Amino acid sequence: MWFKNLQIYRLAAPFTLAPEQLDEKLAGKAFQPGSSIEMQRMGWIPPRADGTLAHAVGGQILITLRTEKKLLPASVINQVARARAQEIEEKQGYKPGRKEMRELKDAITNELLPRAFAIWRDTQVWIDPVRGRIVVDAAASAKGDEVMQLLNECVENLGARPLQTAQSPVGAMTSWLASDEAPSGISVDQDTELRSTTESKATVRYVRHALDAADLRRHIEAGKQCTRLAMTWTDRVSFTLTESLAIKRVAPLDVLTETQDGSGDEAERFDTDFALMTGELGRLVDHLIEALGGQQAS
Repeated sequence: MWFKNLQIYRLAAPFTLAPEQLDEKLAGKAFQPGSSIEMQRMGWIPPRADGTLAHAVGGQILITLRTEKKLLPASVINQVARARAQEIEEKQGYKPGRKEMRELKDAITNELLPRAFAIWRDTQVWIDPVRGRIVVDAAASAKGDEVMQLLNECVENLGARPLQTAQSPVGAMTSWLASDEAPSGISVDQDTELRSTTESKATVRYVRHALDAADLRRHIEAGKQCTRLAMTWTDRVSFTLTESLAIKRVAPLDVLTETQDGSGDEAERFDTDFALMTGELGRLVDHLIEALGGQQAS
């Protein structure tokens, strides 16, 4: 198991809860399927089907948030609302007004919800007490914040905030491309995005394309800055760093996957994979923070 995206949060104080204590706190908001009239329900589930809510391996903790959402597209609601509005017009001789249409759509939503399909989406959360960080496997910062909001409700005084570094990712990535020199241990790959700081927001993207240093410098001299850059860390993990300090498209390279022999039962393999992932990604994030001038002072 490997996180594909890293939304990183910094803890304001040391995380001192034992896994058993954390499990008790999460239990108050354990996942329960929503009722027929609920659009969304969230709660914690065991990362492993036969395990506890807080799964610990080598001092690192894994928890999982399940979100249940009803599939009720706006297009379906609008289609039914238009048909009902036409019936009302034929009976009353006039079209429903804006307020009536809003009330009509609300009524239709409540009517259709019990028949809507429910889907589950699980989000993995890695708590690193050693480094004082929490990492959410989410592509969007909004999802990460949603997870952290529920975790803050379960654990008092958690004080987690999005990680910030002394140097901005945009400034650092632009400098690396302008100088054609990445930090030690990091190599630049073939995907990047440069965006203008002017109102036009003119954007240049390279996708699986060799990056020409002279060409990149011309774009930077014209006022563009790097907002996304694909890189590889010590030939072990590839990733893409974004302007918001989110790390996306994380993938272990052959040097790591070839060391996994697949022996042991499912539970052992799960723990081995988690230990390998947290060890590698923990060092990767440390290295990246150092390359960006260290954590921003509180």
